[in-house]
Amino acid sequence: MVNINISNSALTWLIVLAIWDLFWRGLALWRAVKRGDKPWFVVMLIINSVGILPILYLLFTEPKTKKKN
Repeated sequence: MVNINISNSALTWLIVLAIWDLFWRGLALWRAVKRGDKPWFVVMLIINSVGILPILYLLFTEPKTKKKN
């Protein structure tokens, strides 16, 4: 069995980073699905960029709006 020693502060930062990434990835994936951006969805699902790629996607794409008829 492998014994891994990690400090409490390092563990705290790891948890904060995981929550940060989950939040931004979730928002970006939601928008990609609503817009029908399948390639973006796959890329953001596979590549772990600590929230950077999802934030860029959210900044440079507009949410799809419903057309008023």
